[in-house]
Amino acid sequence: MTAGGHEALVAELKMRQQVERPRIIQAISEARAHGDLSENAEYHSAKEQQSLNEGRIAELEDKLGRAEIIDVAKLTGTKIKFGATVTLIDEDTEEEKKYQIVGDMEADVKKGRISISSPIARALIGKDIGDTVEVMAPGGARSYEITAVRFV
Repeated sequence: MTAGGHEALVAELKMRQQVERPRIIQAISEARAHGDLSENAEYHSAKEQQSLNEGRIAELEDKLGRAEIIDVAKLTGTKIKFGATVTLIDEDTEEEKKYQIVGDMEADVKKGRISISSPIARALIGKDIGDTVEVMAPGGARSYEITAVRFV
């Protein structure tokens, strides 16, 4: 994962442990004070929130514990690899797209970050500027020309 992705996961873990966990514990305490737990919807809702939060904490701790952080700024070259920011031209629509290839946990297409395991990233890995790649997308095959590769 990239250093930025690692920082974002660390921040989420810290927030879940230091903000969400105490808030949920307080909600459980307040719901418990209302009496009969068997028919207490607030209690059951708070317990469900606690379960989801603790599950996400465990997932984040696991991912962070096994993460290999790659400093993208130290990478060079024109071949596409993890961390590259790639500029593509859709050969059908002439539309320009820019994507950074990142780890699964930090992927966000709206922000231009695609997962290393996505079909388009798998098609791009190892290619060079000027190459054309064909990607099988849900809407059918798409062809892209690689116009730039940067490591930022």
